[in-house]
Amino acid sequence: MKFPSLLAAAMLPAAIIGKKEPGPKYERLDKDDAVLLIVDIQEGLINIVRDFDPLLYHHQAIAHAAIAEAFDIPVVITTSADSGPNGPLVREIKEMHPNAPLIQRQGEINSWDSEEFRNAVLATNKTQVIIAGIVTDVCTTFLALSLREEGFSVWANVEASGTSSTLVREVSNDRMARAGVNTVSLYTIIGELMRDWRNVPGAEKIFPWSDKYMPLWGHLIRAHGYAVTNGTLSPGQEGLL
Repeated sequence: MKFPSLLAAAMLPAAIIGKKEPGPKYERLDKDDAVLLIVDIQEGLINIVRDFDPLLYHHQAIAHAAIAEAFDIPVVITTSADSGPNGPLVREIKEMHPNAPLIQRQGEINSWDSEEFRNAVLATNKTQVIIAGIVTDVCTTFLALSLREEGFSVWANVEASGTSSTLVREVSNDRMARAGVNTVSLYTIIGELMRDWRNVPGAEKIFPWSDKYMPLWGHLIRAHGYAVTNGTLSPGQEGLL
């Protein structure tokens, strides 16, 4: 009499597995629904950045701006009190996007409090926002939280926002993540926007872009190219392949 009960008990885990609830939704970036924001990356403010090596951060900030070039997505730029010690927009970014809207805020700490900036972002008619700025804990975080409150999907490039210390960076990124902001790397953003190396843009465009803005990947791509076009195996290598 106990056999049917034991059989039913044994089958229960399988039944539960078969009816498992779906996990968290995987939110993907869509290059056709994204806008790139560059927030207060200015010649004076960049001197405050201490959570990255200064040369590394400079390169990462420029690479953030170049995402728009790779995927042909709109850009909105803003600066804060750029006639004072904050300084003007970093020159390389200005030269890269000479025709992008540049909102020169003269008082608002949170750029979303600027009606002109809000209107520029809303005019793009995009729902996904990729952001980076100086400093992470104020300019990036305040804007990210405001955008989330407005219902935007927000992707914070953690490599291109800078602040005064790694501690401040960590607590700020954690604060954004808890509010539903996707705190991600540059390579994550590139991978999300491209999705498939066969897409357009794909390998043909992103390989040269990576060589310029993501040099570690650029060296990998070059090494493979050299090996294919002019590679010679050394004694002992054959057995490793």
